[in-house]
Amino acid sequence: MADAGGSAVSKRMWCSVPERLQLHMAMLALQFGYAGFHVVSRAALNMGVSKLVFPVYRNIIAFLLLLPFAYFLEKKDRPAITLNFLLQFFLLALVGITANQGFYLLGLDNTSPTFASAIQNSVPAITFLMAALLRIEKVRLDRKDGISKVIGTALCVAGASVITLYQGPTIYSPRPSLNRPTPPMFVSLGDANGKNWTLGCLFLIGHCLSWSGWLVLQAPVLKKYPARLSVTSYTCFFGLIQFLVIAAVFERDAQAWVFHSGGELFTILYAGVVASGIAFAVQIWCIDRGGPVFVAVYQPVQTLVVAIMSSVALGEEFYLGGIIGAVLIITGLYLVLWGKSEERKFAAQEKAAIQSSTAEHGNSRASSHIKTSLTQPLLPPSAENV
Repeated sequence: MADAGGSAVSKRMWCSVPERLQLHMAMLALQFGYAGFHVVSRAALNMGVSKLVFPVYRNIIAFLLLLPFAYFLEKKDRPAITLNFLLQFFLLALVGITANQGFYLLGLDNTSPTFASAIQNSVPAITFLMAALLRIEKVRLDRKDGISKVIGTALCVAGASVITLYQGPTIYSPRPSLNRPTPPMFVSLGDANGKNWTLGCLFLIGHCLSWSGWLVLQAPVLKKYPARLSVTSYTCFFGLIQFLVIAAVFERDAQAWVFHSGGELFTILYAGVVASGIAFAVQIWCIDRGGPVFVAVYQPVQTLVVAIMSSVALGEEFYLGGIIGAVLIITGLYLVLWGKSEERKFAAQEKAAIQSSTAEHGNSRASSHIKTSLTQPLLPPSAENV
């Protein structure tokens, strides 16, 4: 009874918090959750967890978490499944799960959590570029919103290029400078720790392209199948099958499927429960209440949190090239988001103008009709002659 009373009090306290503040608190918690995922994934790779086994376990947990919610909450909204839908879900899984998560782990293995998070800030700009090339998104270069989106996209591409090609001197390192080798200015083969930094950044760009492609491909699918949780569950299921097939072919070590420590088990549980299950639910709630722009604006916060966590937990160093690239990407992100916001304002103004014009036209027709009816005789000429 005491627990029930305490739960009721906590619920009342949360409900008394203004919704806007609830949204900010939820988004901060979400960014910390995603930031932890970057660090936990890097820790898992450092512990020797297989890059093929890790996503298999992650997607098993995510699928088991999503399935009951999708089944019960969308029972009435879910259209009948067809072969065409299954093929579309398979394609979404190939792009949004298999390629997305595979490229991410390959990139993270050769770079660092901070750079992985920094490059992810380019996803909104890449998504806009893809949508524009496919004629899904219109670009008005005669307006400030269109110019802002184009410049923002260019800055994101420039930032990703700087991170990929230029490492530069070390800006901060938790290790003493005497024990730290001097990194090369431009990275081509690998850094001092044996990582292929350039290849890792290219993998991360592939991860962002896959993520953006998944977002673009989702739009037409959701129009025909308007059950987001069910679409995500199907996508997760097919992604799990695809990773199982790939792991069965390429992962020949049976010990790779066994947990050798509590740390390995924790990293997989965190990835499945927090990064895929809880984070997805929180993000849906925030998008529904605050809108996609509000959610996207918080993305750079994740990069800052990852940088702090990585420095403390993994002893990560910060290089000049990564900082310059991150600044360019974050600036580009905000320009794209500002352009999208202004575009919505223009659309709202145009809609209001059309509605006002239609209303005025309707009023003029009504007044004309009233005037005509008043000037006409009440009785037809035949009646007057009677």
